[in-house]
Amino acid sequence: MQRPELQRPELQRPEQLADFPVVERLPVAWGDMDAFQHVNNVVYLRWFETARIAYFRAAGWEKAARLGGVGPILARTSCVFRVPLQFPDTIWVGARVEDMGDDRFTMIYRVVSESKGAIAAEGDGRIVSFDYTRQAKAPIPDDVRAAIVKLEGA
Repeated sequence: MQRPELQRPELQRPEQLADFPVVERLPVAWGDMDAFQHVNNVVYLRWFETARIAYFRAAGWEKAARLGGVGPILARTSCVFRVPLQFPDTIWVGARVEDMGDDRFTMIYRVVSESKGAIAAEGDGRIVSFDYTRQAKAPIPDDVRAAIVKLEGA
């Protein structure tokens, strides 16, 4: 289901996120800045997390994890900072999946600044399907895999 703000023409996602199936729009808060008067590095990882969780929800992994005990776990993440951001601003953060294997995939993130109209950061994360009961890797559940394929349009 499309978020209400994405239905308003003046709030259409930036063109830099056209190939991202899950996109979130978030305000930059005053408290996001550090002593150097730009958004602190850790905030970008929180924005990535927001997009990642929205993607998991869109793929039904939240429900699948509750029912079967198999859910996602973040194995690693990285971020390349392109343009410093400051308050006030609003950002759009997108998430998409590539390189899906039996029990893992890479999630790609992109942060776009509304005020600058530019890509502020890009990153990725290795997501592993994990059986929290057994404390071991597990295959990506079939319904989650099918939902990811559908989201990605592949």
